Amino acid sequence: MTRISDLLGSGTTVSFEFFPPQDDQEKERLERTIRDLEPLAPSFVSVTYRGGRRSRLRTTEVVRNLLQERRVTAMPHLTCVAHSRAELVEIIGDFKNAGVSNVLALGGDPLPDGEQHELRHAVELVELARSLGVDAIGVAAHPAGHPNSPDLASDRRYLAEKLGLADFAITQFFFAADEYESLVDDLDRLGIRKPVIPGIMPITNLGQIQRMAQLSGCAVPGDVVAKLQRADGNPEEVRRIGLELAVELCQSLLDRGAPGLHFYTLNTSTATREIHRQLKISRPRVIDGLRDDGLGNSKPNVDTSP
Repeated sequence: MTRISDLLGSGTTVSFEFFPPQDDQEKERLERTIRDLEPLAPSFVSVTYRGGRRSRLRTTEVVRNLLQERRVTAMPHLTCVAHSRAELVEIIGDFKNAGVSNVLALGGDPLPDGEQHELRHAVELVELARSLGVDAIGVAAHPAGHPNSPDLASDRRYLAEKLGLADFAITQFFFAADEYESLVDDLDRLGIRKPVIPGIMPITNLGQIQRMAQLSGCAVPGDVVAKLQRADGNPEEVRRIGLELAVELCQSLLDRGAPGLHFYTLNTSTATREIHRQLKISRPRVIDGLRDDGLGNSKPNVDTSP
């Protein structure tokens, strides 16, 4: 199976995040979203993981379906919170048996009762996954710093440590290209020059995005809030402005040399498809006169630029 680190070395990537469904209705919605996004030829997709055996099984099922039925490079998330080392070894073994070559190693949110297991931080999970033969390992990055970090400088040092052992990073969503550029520059000064993929969350509902931003420690900039508030409560106008801002952000990131874009889809496709259509992305790659459509298929080269 393709390593995401190899894809990042071959050209601009476009990828999507999904979460595993909890019931039949959510399952139908996810399947519809995957079908809608397939024509965009994703370089890879990621599937979230909340911890616990039931979530683990749902994540594995989605990943296995993407790998085997749709031939999409799929990467499961994995958290070290709420699992012993032995359980994590078992989980990684299950992923590898399902054909997984890529894992996103995360610390995870603290448990409500404060209980801790053997692995406390993502860097330890990176080390474990590497020792078990996972081919490519990603980690999370926070442009504004992790909400639990005492300060930005220590957050950057910790990120540099874990990314030094991993292969690439994917950021939490943010709203200003300067935040991403500052993150990459800080890592560069710490001697880390591995790919950092910016995470994109289109604003289609101001209240919802502000709540999510508060939880992630990433404030929505005042100028963005002001633009959206001028829509005067018109949902369609808020959505139009939000997508316009997302396109501007994405294009600025690509112009500044970002290795790709990772869209947080929330298991819907419309906003992501509209943004992708308006972007100037130089892909798919052309190899020996054939184009790789991102799904493991080679086809005669035609111009598919959006």
